[in-house]
Amino acid sequence: MTRPPSTSTRTAKTDADKDAPLREDIRLLGRLLGDVLREQEGEAAFAVVETIRQTAVRFRREADTQASADLDRLLKKLTRDQTISVVRAFSYFSHLANIAEDQHHIRRRRAHLLAGSAPQPGTISLALERLQAAGISGNAVRDFLGKSLISPVLTAHPTEVQRKSILDAERAIANLLAERDRQLTPRELAANTELLRAKVATLWQTRMLRFDKLTVADEIENALSYYRITFLHELPGLYQDLEDELASRFPPQKGSSANQRLPAFMQMGSWIGGDRDGNPNVNAGTMRHALERQSTAILDFYLDECHALGAELSISTLRVDVSPALQALADASPDTSEHRKDEPYRRALVGVYARLAATARQLGASNVLRQEVAPAAPYASAAEFTAELQILVDSLESRKSAVLVRPRLAAIRRASEVFGFHLATLDMRQSSDVHERVLSELFARAGVAPAYADLGEEEKRRLLLAELAQPRLLYSPYLGYSEETATELEILRAAREIRRRYGAHAIRNYIISHTETVSDLLEVLLLQKECGLRQPDGECVELMVIPLFETIPDLRNAAGIMDEWLALPLVQRQVAHQGALQEVMLGYSDSNKDGGFLTSNWELYKAETRLVALFGARGITLRLFHGRGGTVGRGGGPSYEAILAQPPGTVNGQIRLTEQGEIIASKFSNPEIGRRNLELLAVATLEASLLPHASDPKLAAQLAKFEGVMEELSERAYRAYRALVYETPGFTDYFFAATPIAEIAELNLGSRPASRKASRRIEDLRAIPWGFSWGQCRLLLPGWYGFGSAVASWLEDGPGARSARLATLRAMVRQWPFFATLLSNMDMVLSKTDLAVASRYAGLVADKKLRHAVFKRVVDEHEQTVASLTLITGETERLAGNPLLARSIKNRFAYLDPLNHLQVELIKRHRNVANKQEKVDVRVHRGIHLSINGVAAGLRNTG
Repeated sequence: MTRPPSTSTRTAKTDADKDAPLREDIRLLGRLLGDVLREQEGEAAFAVVETIRQTAVRFRREADTQASADLDRLLKKLTRDQTISVVRAFSYFSHLANIAEDQHHIRRRRAHLLAGSAPQPGTISLALERLQAAGISGNAVRDFLGKSLISPVLTAHPTEVQRKSILDAERAIANLLAERDRQLTPRELAANTELLRAKVATLWQTRMLRFDKLTVADEIENALSYYRITFLHELPGLYQDLEDELASRFPPQKGSSANQRLPAFMQMGSWIGGDRDGNPNVNAGTMRHALERQSTAILDFYLDECHALGAELSISTLRVDVSPALQALADASPDTSEHRKDEPYRRALVGVYARLAATARQLGASNVLRQEVAPAAPYASAAEFTAELQILVDSLESRKSAVLVRPRLAAIRRASEVFGFHLATLDMRQSSDVHERVLSELFARAGVAPAYADLGEEEKRRLLLAELAQPRLLYSPYLGYSEETATELEILRAAREIRRRYGAHAIRNYIISHTETVSDLLEVLLLQKECGLRQPDGECVELMVIPLFETIPDLRNAAGIMDEWLALPLVQRQVAHQGALQEVMLGYSDSNKDGGFLTSNWELYKAETRLVALFGARGITLRLFHGRGGTVGRGGGPSYEAILAQPPGTVNGQIRLTEQGEIIASKFSNPEIGRRNLELLAVATLEASLLPHASDPKLAAQLAKFEGVMEELSERAYRAYRALVYETPGFTDYFFAATPIAEIAELNLGSRPASRKASRRIEDLRAIPWGFSWGQCRLLLPGWYGFGSAVASWLEDGPGARSARLATLRAMVRQWPFFATLLSNMDMVLSKTDLAVASRYAGLVADKKLRHAVFKRVVDEHEQTVASLTLITGETERLAGNPLLARSIKNRFAYLDPLNHLQVELIKRHRNVANKQEKVDVRVHRGIHLSINGVAAGLRNTG
C-alpha cells in the first residue's frame, strides 16, 4: 500500500497550488475505493472498471468510431453482476468526489480567514462594509431586519434522496478528510487512513437504493436529518455572527439602550406533509404526523441542550449571587437534592427540563430518553420557554457572568425564538381545480347553487362574496359528501387543530397552484370559513391565501389578478390584519417547461416588476416566494447571484424560496457548507434590499432599452422552443425513448407521481422529471434551448447595424445583473452538456428518421447557442470566469461519462425484455436506478 502524504506535504502544496489538496483528496479516496473494489469483487472487476474508464476517456477526447465501438463491445460483454459492480464503483466515486470538493471549499474559506484576506463577496463582513460605505447605519440595518422574513423552504421533490445510512457514512468520511488538514503525527495519519478505508468499505457494503417507494413519512424523516446536522446549530450561530459583526462595525454609543439582539428574521419552512398538489399521499394524517415529528425533533434538541447546560452551569451561591427571578425559578424546580441546594442555575434547569419533557409528551413524543426528576406542568407556548431561558441570561449578565451565556445558553435561547415548538412552518398547497370541485359539491348539497363550476368568473365572485358574508355554513354533518370533499375539509380542520396545538407559526400559509382568477383565491377563503379558520367578519383569516403563478400566461396575468384581489374590501381588511403584507408565489418550473429557459426567466422578471409597481401604489408590502428548483432550467443556480439579480424593489427584506431535491443534500449535509449557504441567503437579502440597486450609473438610463431587447429575444426563443417541444411531430416519442424518463418514474425517489395525469403528454408531465431526464442524458435542454437562434436572428433582423446590436448585448452583460446571471447560469449548463454522450441516448430511439430529425435540430441549436454566448462574452472556454467550477466539472467527466454509457446499455437490456413482455431482471432494473443516482451525484444540480 502506498503511504499517504504527510500533513506537511499538504501544506507545502497548498502554498504552491491551492487546488493541490483537492486533487490529493480525490486521488486518496479513489485509491481507497479501488482497494475496496479489489478486496470485495476481485482484481478482475477492478480491471474491468479501469478499462471502461480509459475507453470512455478516449471516446470523449477523440470522439472516434473505434472508441465508440470498443465501448459498446465492453459494455455488452458485462454480466449482470459485473454491471452492478461497475455502476456502483463509478457512482460511489461521484459521491466521494463531492465530499472532497465540499471539504476543499471549507479549506479555502478557512485559508482566506487565517490569512486575513479581504472579505469575499457573500460574506457578512463585506456586506456590512458595503452598507456602511453607502451611508447605512447599524441601527438602520437592525430596524430593517426587524421587519424582514427570510425563509428557505424544504420541499419533497427529491430527485436524489439518499438513505440515512449513506448520509451517515459520507458525513464520517467528510469529518475524517477535515481531520487530515490538522498537524497529524505519522501514527495519527495512518489511523486516519485506515478509518477512511473502513468507511469507504462500509459505503461499498451498504445498499444505496431503497427497496420500496418513499412514503411521505420517509420524506419527513429525511428532511429532519438536515435539521440535526445543520440547521439546529448553524442557524443560531449565523445570528450570533451577524450580531458580532454589527457590534464590531457599528459599536453602540455610550449610554445607548438600544437592544443589540436581532429579531428572528430567518426562519425555516417546509412543504413536506402539507403539499398535496398532485400527491394523493398527503392528507390530514400526514400533516399531523409532520408536525408531531418536527415538534419531537426540536424538543429532543432542547432537552439535550438543557441537560448539557445543567452540567455546565455549576455556579454556587457561595461564590456568586443570582437575580430574584432566577432564585424564584430555582425554588419552583422539582429538584430538592441537598447536593444542589447552592446551585440555583442547575436547579432551575432541572425544572426547565421537566417542563420540556412534559411538553414533549403532550405534543406527541413517545420516548423522552432521560427521565425528569419529577413531573411538571408543560409549557403553554414556546414563548414561555424562551422567557425562562431569558431569566437565566439576565441573571448571568447582571452578575458578572455574561461570559457563560455565549457557549450554549445564547444558542438555545435563539433556537427557541427561531424554531419554537414547531421547528418549521408547514405550508399547505393544493390545486385550484380541486377547490372548485369541493365547493361545487358544497353549494349543490346546500341548495345554494346547482352548478357552481359552470358559472362565469363574475358570477362566481358574486356568489363567493355573498357566501363569505353569511354567518351560516354550507357544510352539514347530516349530509354525505364525496371522498375528495370530505378529505379536503378534514385537512383544513387539521390545520386549525395544529395551529392550536403547536402555535400559529406551525401553519400559516395556503398556496393555490394554477391560480388563474380572483375566484380561485376567494374559494380558499370560503373553505377556511367552513372549517373555522376565518371569522365571518373577515377581520381574521388564520391562513394567508397565496396565489401561485406558474405558466407563461399565468405570469402575464399575475399583476392584473392581484390588482382585482387587493381592490376587494374584505381582502383589504384581511391584508391590514396581516400587517399590510401579501405574499405571492412564482413558479419557475412550469413556466420553463411551458416556454423555455429564456422566456421563463424574462416573464418572471416582468411579473415581479409589475407586482412591485402595483403593491407600491397600494402601500402594501410584497413578499415573493420563489419556487426555484435544482436545475438552471427550473430556476436553479447560485442563490446569492439570483437574489442580487432580482428587479429593483422585489426583495425588500421579504423572501421565501424553495430548496429541492439533491440541492438540499448539496447545501446542507455538511454543517460548515450549510452555514455558508445560510449566510449567503441572509447577505444577498441585505444587499439586494438596502444597497443602491443600479450600481452602474449607466444602467438606469439603459434599462428601458435593455428590457426592450430582452422582450424581442424572449419572443424569438419562445418560438424556437415551442417549435421543437410542442410542434414537432413525434417529439414526445423521442423524449420518452432518448431519456430515462420511464425508468425515473419507476425509481423510488419520492411519494409524488412523475406525471399529473396518466398520459405521455409533455403538458401533463411534472417539471421535475422533465428537467431531470434531460440532465441524465447530458443534454440539459431546458437550461439553454432557444437562446442561440434567438440571438442569431435578432442580430441580423431589424434596424441598426449588426455591430451596434452586438455592442448592446455586451453592454447588457456588463451593466445588467439580470442578464449577466442569466448567461452565467447558462454557461454552467453548457459546461455539463455533452453531445457525444447524448448521441448514445439518441440511439435508443428506434425510429431512425425521427431520431435524426430531432437530434440534428438539438445539435444545431446547441452550436448556435455556444457561438452566441461566445460572441457576447468573448469567452471561448466554458466557465472562464469560474475556473474552480470549470476544473471541478472537467475532473468529473472521467467517472461520470462511464455511468452514462452504462446507463444506455442497461436501458437497452431493460426495454428489450419489456418489449418481449418477459420478466424484468431485477439486477438490470437496480443497475439503471444506481446509474441514475450516480449521474445525479456527478452533475449535482440536476433536480
